Amino acid sequence: MPLDLRQSSFLKSAAAVRDLPPDYGAEVAFAGRSNAGKSSALNAISGVEGLARASKTPGRTQLINFFEVGPIARLVDLPGYGFAKVPIEVRKTWQAMLEGYLAERLSLRGLVLVMDIRHPLKDLDLQLLDWSRGRALPVHALLTKADKLSKAQAQRTGKEVAEALGTEARVTVFSSTAGTGRDQARKAVLDWLNDPIPDPRSQQAS
Repeated sequence: MPLDLRQSSFLKSAAAVRDLPPDYGAEVAFAGRSNAGKSSALNAISGVEGLARASKTPGRTQLINFFEVGPIARLVDLPGYGFAKVPIEVRKTWQAMLEGYLAERLSLRGLVLVMDIRHPLKDLDLQLLDWSRGRALPVHALLTKADKLSKAQAQRTGKEVAEALGTEARVTVFSSTAGTGRDQARKAVLDWLNDPIPDPRSQQAS
C-alpha cells in the first residue's frame, strides 16, 4: 500500500540518542535554523495541520520528534540551530544529540535542509551540508518563506542557491502558506521513505 503523508501521526520525542526508535525502516529528517520555518514546512509537506509545533518563538523544538507515516516510515523534526535564545549548556546538549543522530542513524535516508530564502547558506547550514557530503546523505534544500519576496526575486535566489550547491542538493523555492514547492518536496520525501532498511528481526526469522 503506498505511503500517504497525510496519515502521519506523532510517535515519540527523544531527549537523547538512547531514546530513539529502533533503527530500521526509513526516516527523513528536517533540519534548519530555529527561525527558518522548519515546523511549518513539515506540516505543509505532510498535509497534517499542527503535526509539528510551529511557534513564533525560535528554538521551541528542543527534542528530536518522530512522526510515523507507516509501520517502518518516519518523519523527524530535529532541534533548530543557530538562533535559539537558550542557555549555552542547553545548546551544547542539543548539539551533541543532533550530531549523534546524524552520525549514527542508519535508517536516515535523506535530509530536508530548511533555509529562509532571504538568508540562505549561513555558516551552520554549510556545516550541515559538509557533514551530509561526508556521509553521502542526499539533501533537499527548501528555501522557505518565498511569499516574502516577489516571484522574480524568489526565482533568482533559488537559481543562485542551486548554482552554489551544484549536485550537492536539490533546491526548491518553498512557501508553506502559499503552497509553493510543496509537491516537489513531498515527492522527494516519499522517494526516500520508500527505500527502507529492513527490520533485522524479520531477517533472523527467515
